[in-house]
Amino acid sequence: MSEADRTVKSGTGPGAVIGITMGDAAGVGPELCLRVLRLPAVTGLCRPVVFGSAALLRRVSGACGIPFEADVVPVGDLLANGLLPGDAPLVADCGIPEAEAVTPGVVQSACGAAAFRYVQLAVQAVQQGWIRAVVTAPLHKEALQLAGVPYPGHTEMLAALTGTRRYCMMMASPGINVCLATTHIALARVASELTVSRIGEVIRLADAAMRRFGRPTPRLTVCGLNPHAGEHGLFGDEEQRLILPAVLAARADGLQVSDPLPPDTAFIPSMREKTDAYIVMYHDQGLIPFKMLAFETGVNVTLGLPLVRTSVDHGTAFDIAWQGKASPESLTAAVQTAIRLSA
Repeated sequence: MSEADRTVKSGTGPGAVIGITMGDAAGVGPELCLRVLRLPAVTGLCRPVVFGSAALLRRVSGACGIPFEADVVPVGDLLANGLLPGDAPLVADCGIPEAEAVTPGVVQSACGAAAFRYVQLAVQAVQQGWIRAVVTAPLHKEALQLAGVPYPGHTEMLAALTGTRRYCMMMASPGINVCLATTHIALARVASELTVSRIGEVIRLADAAMRRFGRPTPRLTVCGLNPHAGEHGLFGDEEQRLILPAVLAARADGLQVSDPLPPDTAFIPSMREKTDAYIVMYHDQGLIPFKMLAFETGVNVTLGLPLVRTSVDHGTAFDIAWQGKASPESLTAAVQTAIRLSA
């Protein structure tokens, strides 16, 4: 497909077509999709296409009192023939799981399997040029496991579906950006998973991402793994053995990167003022400060993919599923970020 054909199909600027996967049907994903399908902050910027179950969305619509305002097209028809004419929001109906079989707030294998299928189909739609980017509502990792899906989360799933080898998770917001060297693994495994090449990859992916966000000379702050960044080997040698060599190699290529800094002071206000993005060594090292500062407005971005993928920065929230309580702010921000990054 030529770039011109792709532009005609997926749109540019206002009217761009953005795919949104419904996530785990038992969580808040369906409710969030219903909300953004009728939000001017989304529909005024793009044509949203939800990959999910139309019957399930109608059921959640009745439970939450949120109108179902979208045209429906079978997902097979969309993939074969493209979009329905016009600018109305769409639901690409995947028909799974069976709407009446889903219990809100409960981990179910059928929901895990369906959530994975939505992502597969949305990726296919991007590859065919029908949509311009993928925005994902939250899925449940235990439901994925029960369904036999061999990925711990969206990041690893999308990398496998697109054949991507160099990728990382980035949490983005107006006030703080965090890139992760490791993601969904046990804390006890982190040190053994870190390598000079992996840390270097994440530094370079972070630099490239911040340039796309309009920062021509990104300032990157790298966190150490150990307390006090190892204190010159007193509390661990990963900083000297793994992190610093990656930093020095990046500097040799002209990147603006800090030495590995103690994580307990890296996120104080004076440091955030002179940091465009943080590189952290493990999940909670970065996500605890990020969610304290940007929980409502944060966006999850997968760097390194051949397509744009963004997501909410929260989980399935089973405790409030289908109750009309979930805030659409993070999903709205994710859609807006996808439009910006894919322009």
